[in-house]
Amino acid sequence: MTKIELEAIKETINKEIEATKKAIENYKELTRPIAPENAIGRVSRMDAINNKSVNEAALKKAKQKLSNLSIALSNINDPDFGVCFKCKQNIPIGRIMLMPHARFCVQCAS
Repeated sequence: MTKIELEAIKETINKEIEATKKAIENYKELTRPIAPENAIGRVSRMDAINNKSVNEAALKKAKQKLSNLSIALSNINDPDFGVCFKCKQNIPIGRIMLMPHARFCVQCAS
């Protein structure tokens, strides 16, 4: 991988980290407890509880993504960065730009 490609990947990772941090803050706001004294109907309360569960799952996924992006950023200068862990072939630059935390090529990931 060239130095220019690595810099582009690093920039992409940093942008993804910032976007993911903002998403995490948004999900934290959406997963706050629902006060029982709020005067909403039973159906509305059930809907709010369901939405809270969906947002909690999204929060967990976003935290995992942030962790993976941080690991990718710390490993960007390793000689094995961009190499599939399974088949040891280079991961295409397009895949790395879309998913900088990808550790496997498309064939090995499926």
